[in-house]
Amino acid sequence: MTAAIDKAAAAGRFGRVAGIASLLVALLALAAIGTGLWRLHSATAGLAIETLRVGQIPVTVYRPATAGTESASAPVVVIAHGFAGSQQLMQPYAVTLARNGYIAVTFDFPGHGRNPAPFVARLEDEERRVGVLLGALERVVGFATGLPGADGRLALLGHSMAGDVLLRYATAHRDQVVASVLLSPYISASAPRTEPRDVLFVFGALEPAMLHQAGREAVAAASGSQVADAAAVQPGIIYGDLADGSARELVLAPGVEHIGVLYGQGGLGAALDWLNRALGHRGGGFIDARGGALGLLFLGIVALAWPLSRLLPRAATRPLGAGLGWRRLLPAAIAPAVLTPLILRVLPSDYLPILLGDYLALHFGVYGLLTLLGIWFTSTRDDAAAAPAGLPPAPGLVLWSGLVVGTLAASAYLTLAIALPLDQYVTAFMPGAGRLWIVLGILPGTLAYFAADGWLTHGEGSPWAAPILTKTLFLVSLLGAVALNLSQLFFLIIIIPAILAFFLLYGLIGGWVYRRTRHPLVGAIAIGLAFAWSLAVTFPVVD
Repeated sequence: MTAAIDKAAAAGRFGRVAGIASLLVALLALAAIGTGLWRLHSATAGLAIETLRVGQIPVTVYRPATAGTESASAPVVVIAHGFAGSQQLMQPYAVTLARNGYIAVTFDFPGHGRNPAPFVARLEDEERRVGVLLGALERVVGFATGLPGADGRLALLGHSMAGDVLLRYATAHRDQVVASVLLSPYISASAPRTEPRDVLFVFGALEPAMLHQAGREAVAAASGSQVADAAAVQPGIIYGDLADGSARELVLAPGVEHIGVLYGQGGLGAALDWLNRALGHRGGGFIDARGGALGLLFLGIVALAWPLSRLLPRAATRPLGAGLGWRRLLPAAIAPAVLTPLILRVLPSDYLPILLGDYLALHFGVYGLLTLLGIWFTSTRDDAAAAPAGLPPAPGLVLWSGLVVGTLAASAYLTLAIALPLDQYVTAFMPGAGRLWIVLGILPGTLAYFAADGWLTHGEGSPWAAPILTKTLFLVSLLGAVALNLSQLFFLIIIIPAILAFFLLYGLIGGWVYRRTRHPLVGAIAIGLAFAWSLAVTFPVVD
């Protein structure tokens, strides 16, 4: 009796300490969220920001609040995003330039962001892809150069996929486009390199050397570049002459990769300096530094999930899951990673009007079904003395009201609490009416994967590192799929870091949800919905 009383007292003390800790974490998380939002909002101080449409194209104009009058005329910079991006992704450059006296104009390419016009169904269809992108760019440039306060000077700035299109436009309109800045650009073999005026190439220093080499080759190919061999091109040196339009420079922004180049101070500063010199413009030197503010904001959102998860109801009377040790878990984890790319290599994957997103949904779905088969096969071989395992929980262990309430609450947090700030400050992340049904089309695949993976990696006796192993194997499997079908799946390489980030973010929150609810399906359904949402709003819509 005494031992039982002592145990209850210890549990009570632990509960009180945990309650105080969760309250402190909640307060700190709210402070981080508030600070991050304040810093993001203050970055646009003194700017007039207008959102509108040019035909179907969503456009945002950033300008100094005093611009728009004859006495406050300014150069125009049209800013274009990359594949699977949106105009929100280019905010750091738009805000930086507008705070330095430019009129910055961002927009969504067809099929991207909130542009309802379709993108091309096959990326390798270069002629049609270039035509669709150029058509949108031409309309936006025509609108931007006619804005009140535009002084006739025009520059272009673009990321990734946009680089190829901007080179073509700048070549065809050499008398109009004074300078260009290309951030980690994709440049096709047929794109012009010598004709555009004053081009700056910015790559993340952490990007593969082959991409840096593409930048060196583009600099070396330019007329007046003063180098005949790409290997001789040195970062940070201007080749050619800004005065006659022959200038080229390669910059390797420190500490960033393909997406980080949009936030790194090195790239932002280099772009501002290049445009100031090429257009003969002077600004105040402001550089957007939203990386830290975004870090605070999302750190707060993630941290807040821990105290909130402690409020969830129990969904099971004991921790449920397969409960497999390493010996039985490894075959069930490795087999789907190997088989999924091979199976999908011979199966059609274009069942939804969304580029690459439907393939990812199938990859998730097939991977999940194979994982379920692995769990079933393993569970049938367990002897009677083994720890409880297998797909169906023991009768009476599920608390259904807790399962439903917990799933709804976790799903709401993992979608809206993350999607709303992402949509406002990072990239288009709220699905319009045209994409809602695509979420439903992707959902079966993501649910199958996260439900199977959640059951496989949880339960009494499961190794703590099991979720890390299975997510790593999934990414390896995805790389294998790209290697087997490089021409069609190449751009998946670019978004693998984003998938890794979502695995880490959702996985951490999912772990807290599981430890509270004791049922892997609560977090699995929430994460499956969040991933379906993410894929549906990110990838371009096609015919």
